[in-house]
Amino acid sequence: MNSTSRDFGQKKRIVVKVGSSTISHATGKLNYRRMEHLVRELADLQNQGKQMILVSSGATNAGMAPLHMDHRPRSIREKQALAAVGQGVLMHTYERLFREYGQVVGQVLLTRMDSQNRSKFMNSRNALLTMLDMGVIPIINENDVVAVDEYKIGDNDTLSAMVSGLVDADLLILLSDIDGLYTDNPRTHDDAKIIPVVDNIDKHIYEIAGDAGSSMGTGGMYTKIQAASIATAADVDMVIASGSEDGIISRICAGEEVGTLFKAKETPLHSKKRWLVSGSKAQGRLVVDQGCRNAIIDHGSSLLPVGITAVEGIFDEGDIVSVVYDGLTIAKGISNYSSVNINAIKGLQSADIPKVLGHNGIYEEVIHRDNLVAMY
Repeated sequence: MNSTSRDFGQKKRIVVKVGSSTISHATGKLNYRRMEHLVRELADLQNQGKQMILVSSGATNAGMAPLHMDHRPRSIREKQALAAVGQGVLMHTYERLFREYGQVVGQVLLTRMDSQNRSKFMNSRNALLTMLDMGVIPIINENDVVAVDEYKIGDNDTLSAMVSGLVDADLLILLSDIDGLYTDNPRTHDDAKIIPVVDNIDKHIYEIAGDAGSSMGTGGMYTKIQAASIATAADVDMVIASGSEDGIISRICAGEEVGTLFKAKETPLHSKKRWLVSGSKAQGRLVVDQGCRNAIIDHGSSLLPVGITAVEGIFDEGDIVSVVYDGLTIAKGISNYSSVNINAIKGLQSADIPKVLGHNGIYEEVIHRDNLVAMY
């Protein structure tokens, strides 16, 4: 974690994510003053020649007023109905505000299904890139109305990171109700200090953030760290900053050192690996030892069976899996073998694979390096 200057002047394609708390009042209703300031900033940056993409939460909150509801429902069906009403309200509000500044916007609703296979990933990518080339500002949200658990992304932090990889973004800005990653929870520890730059997302960073859903984390940071892992692996810088500060997006783009910067890995990825990082959902996990971890992270090696210590989940040959060391996902890749066959060969030398699997043991690697991308 080192301090460094931020040279963002040349960054052209920028994804901005705003959460419900950023564009809503404590009552749950939309904060029009905050939304207007957000739109004015994005429109001004668009006028400077940048390509802006907005990932916006708030559909469920936006649906509460038209349906005369004073609290969020608990059932999935009611939430989906509320999102269906609210998405129209939210988009109408954005469209009206952006039109005042001469900008055209387009609504894009995504689920993980839209990026789970590479063909759909490329279709989504091409549609978004065409919108950007036409000068349109995409406004993106998860399609909560039709998303089911299997294909649900789950949170817009993750969605914004996926979108950043999808469109080859230069910068991702997460606007939150907290102004960065702290050394401890600033809401309970007065001596907590903001961390200006994170060069590498390791286990310590996740420990600072706390577990998902934990009240011990630094203000709901866990999903944001997961998003940073996706974005930085896709060669995208990411900044977490406070959404309540006027002018914050322009200040970040101007290089002002606000919030926490997670630095991109600066390893350009070809389209298949970008899909693995940004769009794919792992069907299982392969736990590896330290030697295997070092070979993958430090040397870009393939994943060999000798370094695998455990197999988690049920998956087939050709499925996407996570590679895990010390509880942390260090890589994702396309498996050459099913979970059943990997269980049979884990810990063995590659030369022993045909002896165990017979004619099915045709690959020396469990995951070839061309189909493996480091996330660490």
